[in-house]
Amino acid sequence: MATRALILLYDDFDLIDAGGPYEVLLTANRLLQREGLAPAFEVTLATPGGADVAAFGGMTLTRLVDSDTIADTDLLIVPGTIDVACAVGDVALVATIERLASGAAMTASVCTGAFLLARAGLLDGATATTHWEDLTDLAQCGEVGGVVGDVRWVDGGDVLTSGGLTSGIHLALHLVARVGSHDLAVRTARQLDLDWSAVPAR
Repeated sequence: MATRALILLYDDFDLIDAGGPYEVLLTANRLLQREGLAPAFEVTLATPGGADVAAFGGMTLTRLVDSDTIADTDLLIVPGTIDVACAVGDVALVATIERLASGAAMTASVCTGAFLLARAGLLDGATATTHWEDLTDLAQCGEVGGVVGDVRWVDGGDVLTSGGLTSGIHLALHLVARVGSHDLAVRTARQLDLDWSAVPAR
């Protein structure tokens, strides 16, 4: 059975934070299907209420699933944003993350999405990372156990965080390795024309 992966979107999210992992998971599926195998991921893009959203810079995504109609998911991915204060102040968004994460086997953030995981109580006592510019702010927010820099991602088991922007692609490849196999992750990276051979992680 395919792993149900939900990428949760909201206004002013960073497009590459969501689009990078989206492309990684779809590419892994495509490689499996070429071999006559079932896809590893069932990927859904959703927003609280199902509304259209505009990413930072104005690109608008439409025909999104209403996350309120999703009872649970296997993998929740939360992208980051430039306007962290606005995102963490969105009570409905944080509540949606709390609810979906409670039933997910894995919850992952990309870039400043770590602040949303922290606000949702998912990083209490945990070690996390985020964009290098925001490491100090994350450490000082009082909602995370510890912060580490100079890594692409931190795997805390059921909660994972990644560094800035394109680090989300590397984290998504790590998720492919966890759900599928390391070989599938390496082949996916090759298909994406990405060097994944010496990626610092924790």
